[in-house]
Amino acid sequence: MIDKFEDSLNFQFLSSHDKKASLEVVHKYGPCSRLNLDKTIAAPTHAGILLQDQSRVKSIHSRLSNSKASGGNDVKVIDATTVPAKDGSVVGSGNYIVTVGLGTPQKQLSLIFDTGSDITWTQCQPCAKSCYKQKEQIFDPSQSTSYTNISCSSSICSSLTSATGNTPGCASSTCVYGIQYGDSSFSVGFFGTDKLTLTSTDAFNSIYFGCGQNNQGLFGGAAGLLGLGRDKLSVVSQTAQKYSKIFSYCLPSSSSSTGFLTFGGSASKNSKFTPLSTISAGPSFYGLDFSGISVGGTKLAISASVFSNAGAIIDSGTVISRLPPAAYSALRASFRKLMSKYPLTSALSILDTCYDFSNYSTISVPKIGFFFSSGIEVDIDATGILYANSISQVCLAFAGNSDATDVFIFGNVQQKTLEVFYDGSAGKVGFAPGGCS
Repeated sequence: MIDKFEDSLNFQFLSSHDKKASLEVVHKYGPCSRLNLDKTIAAPTHAGILLQDQSRVKSIHSRLSNSKASGGNDVKVIDATTVPAKDGSVVGSGNYIVTVGLGTPQKQLSLIFDTGSDITWTQCQPCAKSCYKQKEQIFDPSQSTSYTNISCSSSICSSLTSATGNTPGCASSTCVYGIQYGDSSFSVGFFGTDKLTLTSTDAFNSIYFGCGQNNQGLFGGAAGLLGLGRDKLSVVSQTAQKYSKIFSYCLPSSSSSTGFLTFGGSASKNSKFTPLSTISAGPSFYGLDFSGISVGGTKLAISASVFSNAGAIIDSGTVISRLPPAAYSALRASFRKLMSKYPLTSALSILDTCYDFSNYSTISVPKIGFFFSSGIEVDIDATGILYANSISQVCLAFAGNSDATDVFIFGNVQQKTLEVFYDGSAGKVGFAPGGCS
């Protein structure tokens, strides 16, 4: 049976040890999700997920091709129309959700976790302009004894420009943030600090976050977003004293299995490491140096310049990996050749190589591997090679970029079941197979 909604997950508490906090991962629309209890929040279709994914990718590409030299954009007080889309950040639909505690006494909130975003925010009472429908009660800062607003004159307020791409605003001497995402979702509100509780033993007293007063968008019932990027305002940087900018996750193979998100800790013994690189136009993304792709055990004849001209990032919020056009056409040709005994069927949105497996009880799929400049090869798990709409429409889960200079994105379908270990202090990322087991 092919699981529906294989890309959207939800986190719950697992365990905690010294210098390490672990959260359990379950599918956002799967049977274990706390968001799944509310039947009024509809799960998207696969075509809808892929359409939203394309919006995210377009937004990443435009963000990386427009230099930030223009100085960003201005945020007017709690007024969404002035938060420009052109240089915004990106939320897609293949979102993974983490449940954390905010405030004193703590309130449980399900936040989308995103390695491609920096600022953390949640919807806040009194929702001065607007709040979208969320599963949990909306956070009320007036009910938290540990909440404090940040003043406009504070240097931390001006550092919002690099974290959001927008110049902060000011309302009655309180700092105002604004962030807009690729699919026209946005959040605008007050910038403040409060206590963030990850597990019963791991809490942080003053974490900077946005308290959204005007929020709209396709957040699937989640209360907001947890930013895991490389900017100094991300949760990874704010907790660096304890966790040394180390975090890891494993995204499960199906909606009925579980994975984890861990802050701190050490990598699996069988991890293969490759250096992190920095994309100059988007320094908060986690850059990687790709060097090749293999299909069915054979490395494809793709010039190394195809990868170096594009550059690459790994992103937890993009669903389908986006390859440089020359790399994708080589991958597709080789995959189609090795899969020639199965009948092709119509495309699914951006996925152009789809098969009808109605008449098969078992299928044989060629392995796909990614090569990095450090010399390592990372095998994509079988669950990360195909994307199923139904048994009669199962597609190669990769897509090509339209331009050779658009950044290569290592998406979350291809990350399934790998332990992905980010070591920001040492500047490297590790991959280990069977990470969720």
